[in-house]
Amino acid sequence: MQFTIKSIDDWQGIVDRIVPELKHNILLLKGNLGAGKTTFTQFLMKKLNSTDEVNSPTYSIVNEYSTPQGKVFHFDLYRLKNIDEVYDIGIEEYLDNAFLCIIEWPEVYEEELHGLKFHEMSIINTGEHREISFD
Repeated sequence: MQFTIKSIDDWQGIVDRIVPELKHNILLLKGNLGAGKTTFTQFLMKKLNSTDEVNSPTYSIVNEYSTPQGKVFHFDLYRLKNIDEVYDIGIEEYLDNAFLCIIEWPEVYEEELHGLKFHEMSIINTGEHREISFD
């Protein structure tokens, strides 16, 4: 699926289209700094009926949100230097016990996902708008 975001209001329509497509409990979010990964997550959590405040987990590494469907864990792996640091935060336990795990900056962990089913979303900020791809 491909989308273009021209204004903040466009995010809701994207989320409305993506939520029915979420078949796996892992969603990788890729994009440069400021692309809109956390903004997407804010709209997604609202759509999933979470009343929790959604912030970037840049410093906490992982944020937890409650939804009627179950726990959602929102990771930011940007500051992690290697796979050992990813395992040190207990990522496997989160993956095993979540309705959904949203992983920003997943590159340090991506190789470990071999054999698992997951979704991937890319957000590219072109300067004028954002180009989204979801699979």
